[in-house]
Amino acid sequence: METTKILIGYAVYLPVALFLTFYVSKTLFKNSKVYMLDIFKGREEIAGATNKLFETGFYLLNIGFALLIMKITIHENNYRNLIEALSSKIGGFAIYLGIMLFINLYFFFRGKRKAKESLKPVPFQPA
Repeated sequence: METTKILIGYAVYLPVALFLTFYVSKTLFKNSKVYMLDIFKGREEIAGATNKLFETGFYLLNIGFALLIMKITIHENNYRNLIEALSSKIGGFAIYLGIMLFINLYFFFRGKRKAKESLKPVPFQPA
């Protein structure tokens, strides 16, 4: 494949992958503050710090994966194949981001459930 077409592919893929990552992260972690405050019983400092750590890990995993799968290989030198390769890369990455979003939601809901369980009084059992 012609080098300029590969560079065009990278110039399209990388900004789209980064935009998707930042958009999903912004949406997820802006809305997860409520869950973190509930999990940590209103302690804003620890809830915010934990949320920021989750966000940093989310960025590292997703940007790292986007860079890992960035290689575009096409055997025929035409724009049709380039567009098909880009749609496959971007579509696959979007599916991966969706899966990561639901995994994070699972952890938030699980943390909320565990926090509620710790609030339940333990029934008295005579010795």
